[in-house]
Amino acid sequence: MAVEIERRFLVRRDIRSLCRNGLSIVQGYLPSDDGRTVRVRVAGPDATLTVKGPRRGLCREEIEHPLPLDLALGLLRHSCRGGLIEKTRYLIHHHGLCWEIDVFGGENAGLVIAEVELSHADQVVPLPDWVGAEVTHRAAYSNSALSRSPIRHWVSAA
Repeated sequence: MAVEIERRFLVRRDIRSLCRNGLSIVQGYLPSDDGRTVRVRVAGPDATLTVKGPRRGLCREEIEHPLPLDLALGLLRHSCRGGLIEKTRYLIHHHGLCWEIDVFGGENAGLVIAEVELSHADQVVPLPDWVGAEVTHRAAYSNSALSRSPIRHWVSAA
């Protein structure tokens, strides 16, 4: 089983000029009641099923397995709880690290999150000037939470 070690940040300024060749992603979450998240993702022509364990600091256990595209589309259409996450992912390299920039659409339009995967939890991360508040430990910003409570609902509740 692989371990995912990542940090997540809000993007605090317009970085469209840095974003090229984005990958369209649609994902949803299957019901799970044991602290794990079970994600179905279609990213371009590829589809995967991912199971992530509970977060322990910056780390989570993760298993990812390819799915046939027709099965993934069926699961997204009929089996996922909450809404679907729609986003475009861009890769930006900064000081030897690859940042994944997710520009959300649909019910989460306007949200932009930058994530960086690390080789170990104590790794020093030089932050680009476009990175804002860290949201690694803010559950409301996880994709699974955003599928159930998108930011459009946050604004209308304010």
